[in-house]
Amino acid sequence: MDFSLYKWEVTPTIQQLLIKLEAVKLVFEGLKINPQIEENLRKTALLKSAVYSARIEGFLDTVNSPKLESQNLVRAYNLVRSQQAPKNLTLGFTKSLHKLVLMDISGNAGQLRGEAWAIYNQAGVIIHTAWPHYELPEVMPRYVSYVNGLRDHSVIKAAVAQFVFEKIHPFADGNGRAGRLVSAFLLARHGYGFRGLAPFEQYIDEHRDAYYYALQPSHKINDFIEYVLEALTSQALQTIDQLKVSEESKSNVILSPRRQEIVQLIQDHPYCSLDSIHRRFMNINVKTLAYDISQLIKQGHIKKVGSTRGASYLVTT
Repeated sequence: MDFSLYKWEVTPTIQQLLIKLEAVKLVFEGLKINPQIEENLRKTALLKSAVYSARIEGFLDTVNSPKLESQNLVRAYNLVRSQQAPKNLTLGFTKSLHKLVLMDISGNAGQLRGEAWAIYNQAGVIIHTAWPHYELPEVMPRYVSYVNGLRDHSVIKAAVAQFVFEKIHPFADGNGRAGRLVSAFLLARHGYGFRGLAPFEQYIDEHRDAYYYALQPSHKINDFIEYVLEALTSQALQTIDQLKVSEESKSNVILSPRRQEIVQLIQDHPYCSLDSIHRRFMNINVKTLAYDISQLIKQGHIKKVGSTRGASYLVTT
């Protein structure tokens, strides 16, 4: 496969989008968010990435009731952002992502396509033919080398990798989901994962027509690069607003005198236990104190370390 057929150029539009993205990235990196709030938002964002990626492919799903497709994607996105992910893209890792995507759904999970594949228009005319399936064992290692060898801006690299992946169509099913995971992996590896808090799959789901237009059969990638830049910047800005609101909500919570005293006690005595706190409040039922502590954790003022009766507490601010 001649990857040099795929063309793009850094146009004035792309340059402006890159400048805007870098400015947003600087603001994002400068945000100091309560760790408990950030972790809760990260879990929500992870689920959104999975659910919206499934919905883009036509699977009806909700954040509150995820189906098997999105449950699989949660595991895949976790792997993408974990320390177990490789430093660079590999064919084995790509197959592992696809295997997670179609786990308990398809018997071909993680296996390269074994049949011809093409896109047809409404008139039944072929408008794009994927690479011959019998050459995929040779093409995919070359694709991986091609992606790892790109020296463009990291977001351009991620967009190009996803675009070309879609054109190769290496698997019989799940290529859209796997391609977005490859892109998410490259973004996270190169510092554009926005701490796992900005699910750009949500933007794609909300701007689906433009997404498919940018991915239309072609060797020109500029439209898709612009789309990815817009998606990342928009979702990062939305996340910044959410983080600010979450911090304001937390700071506006008026604590009762007892809960203020509990926080101060934990501040003065890090890793103190419920028993230690109870000794300070001997006239208060231990269940009442446990409820106070659970609410302080929920509001992001303190965090729990350990479990069961051996648990201790730390102030998060």
